[in-house]
This record gives sequence, structure tokens and C-alpha cells, in this order.
Amino acid sequence: MSRLLHHDDLGKLLLRLAVGGLILLHGIDKLLNPASITDIGNMLDAMGIPVFLAYGVLIGEIVAPLMVILGWQARIGGLLMAGNMLVAFVLVHHDEWLALNAQGGWALELQGLFLIGALAIAFMGSGRLAMHPD
Repeated sequence: MSRLLHHDDLGKLLLRLAVGGLILLHGIDKLLNPASITDIGNMLDAMGIPVFLAYGVLIGEIVAPLMVILGWQARIGGLLMAGNMLVAFVLVHHDEWLALNAQGGWALELQGLFLIGALAIAFMGSGRLAMHPD
């Protein structure tokens, strides 16, 4: 039994599929609803940041998750997703950093899991079950 549970590469694959797949859904939603990119651009503009940088969310939520899912440059993809989440923490969730939800959990637990999962991928790499293991 203990030997059955010692498959680091399978664990890395599951982590890549879960984090990459779930973040990718957010990117697909942005592609299907372009107004959300405009909303991000408006937030950036209000902070004095160039609006065109709003398209960077597509790198963090489309390109990077695909890199991670496929296991091609997964460490870089993980860093890109983590960066995307840090930007989301600052732009969208800045007023929720210390908030709890109705069940007593952290209000940003999903975003926190995305951030930490992306960092774990960046540190561990893709494993052998990947298009280009790193």
C-alpha cells in the first residue's frame, strides 16, 4: 500500500491538471466575455497603469495554464499564474485580505489555493508525466 502512494510524478500531474484547469476556466470566461477585460483595463486606468496591460490576464489565465496542463515549461507557467493571482489580489481583492466568509473560512481561500498551487508547480516542476518534463 505505501508503495502505491509514492508516485510523485502522478501527484504533480494531478496538481497541474487541477490548478491549470481551474484557472483556465477563468481565462475562457474572459475570452467569452470581453467586457471583463475592459473592466480590468478600467481598474488599471484608475491606478494610472496603462490599460493595454489588462490583456496580460490572458497570459496568466490562458497561456500559462495551458503550459502547466501540458507540462511544457511548467515552472514558468506556474510563475505566470502566481503573478496573475498576485495582481488579482491587489486589483480585485484588496479589501478582502483579512476577511472571513460566512462559514468562517478566509474570503480569498480559492484565490489563495490558486496562488500557492501555482507556486508549488513553479518550485516542483512538471514531473515525468509531461510533454517536456522539467
